[in-house]
Amino acid sequence: MNVYRSAALALVLAAATAAPARAQGFISPFIGYNFGGDSSFYCASFSNCEDKRLSWGVAFGTTNGVLGFEEEIAYTKNFFGERTGSGGDNAVLTVMSNILLVVPAGPVRPYALIGLGLIRPHEKFNSSSLDLSANTLGYDIGGGINLFFVPNVGLRGDVRHLHTLQDVTLGVFNGQHLDFWRASAGLTFKF
Repeated sequence: MNVYRSAALALVLAAATAAPARAQGFISPFIGYNFGGDSSFYCASFSNCEDKRLSWGVAFGTTNGVLGFEEEIAYTKNFFGERTGSGGDNAVLTVMSNILLVVPAGPVRPYALIGLGLIRPHEKFNSSSLDLSANTLGYDIGGGINLFFVPNVGLRGDVRHLHTLQDVTLGVFNGQHLDFWRASAGLTFKF
């Protein structure tokens, strides 16, 4: 009987002195570029890329221990290349919701992610006033690292693969999946 009382007392003391769990919010503006997949005409690989297509965006979310959630919004102008003479433009917008698996190892925090969201390629041809866009469901998978040199501000590096789950039909694409890689770097602000 003393064993049960001791165990119950230990459980009550542990519950009374436990610190409450706190989620850690963050926001990470970034810049990067796309390579491989459907952007391979311009950037075949991460290291073999002469004509980089600049991506920019922001990721924000929360982590609690080893799990987290992130919403990431990114935009790439001239994803399919610059159109000389036609005056048209093109772009790809991504809005992804990701689950994070974080290794909270002090100031060095590697992470892996997987998620679903919107991938929206867009192309406009000024000469014919043709405006094509497609809203497609897609996924991303990747990972990166956050390095915190001060408690609430750090550097972030990230590589992820993005792929549509549906076919995309635009002036450049005709009934294919859109897929590409993105490497990015930015800052992370914790709050």
